Amino acid sequence: MLYLKIILLTFFTLFMVSCSTPTKPVTLIKKPQATPPPKPQPLTLLERLEKIDAKVGDPIFIRIFKKEKKLELWVKSNETFKHCKTYKICTYSGKLGPKLKQGDKQSPEGFYSITKNQLKPNSKYHLAFNLGFPNQYDKNQGRTGTYLMIHGGCSSTGCYAMNNRQIEEIYMMAHAALNETQKTFDVHIFPFEMTKQQMKMHQDNPWHPFWVNLKLGHDIFERYGVLPIIKADKDRYRFYLKKDQSKTVVKPAPTTPSNT
Repeated sequence: MLYLKIILLTFFTLFMVSCSTPTKPVTLIKKPQATPPPKPQPLTLLERLEKIDAKVGDPIFIRIFKKEKKLELWVKSNETFKHCKTYKICTYSGKLGPKLKQGDKQSPEGFYSITKNQLKPNSKYHLAFNLGFPNQYDKNQGRTGTYLMIHGGCSSTGCYAMNNRQIEEIYMMAHAALNETQKTFDVHIFPFEMTKQQMKMHQDNPWHPFWVNLKLGHDIFERYGVLPIIKADKDRYRFYLKKDQSKTVVKPAPTTPSNT
């Protein structure tokens, strides 16, 4: 019996010593996480200009595709216009098709020219320039409307609205070009990107003949990189590649739908 007590006492002592011995904390080694590569930053406007061998103050051209909400800025470099930047239009009003009359809340389509007098630095929509609607073709069609703009503020009643940061860039390029190299610059406004697929998709629209006419001017620029000279007849635009207007570049389009 005494021998058994000695064994139990020894076992208990060893157990207590082992429980009271401090143990080192276990350190978990974390695998280092791979640092994600930095996101490429978009080019600034000046970097884009440098890339196409152009600068602020060179001649500009603006092209709008309504359905896609795209405003393209083109800058002249080495005798042809080169694409500089595409801006997402914040909003426009109305649907596909031209503006017909005052108050229809429709954004125009067609070919417009901008002069210094059409710049609006004190616009309530931050900055703006007047498209000059109605142009001669619009007048020939009996269309009415005033103060159709490209402006900031991101809201529209018949205009093309950009956000304020976008219009600051566009306005700066317009102001510089009109002060340094151009008396006017052109704005061409199309219902959608004028591809064969889009034209076929909209062939049943009553404005399709009008859009066929617009496409002629679009295609000249696409082919040559220069702007056609544009004249307005009663029912269509005519396009000339050179100052010799005795020869049209392309056949005129069919008569447009009536305004009624």
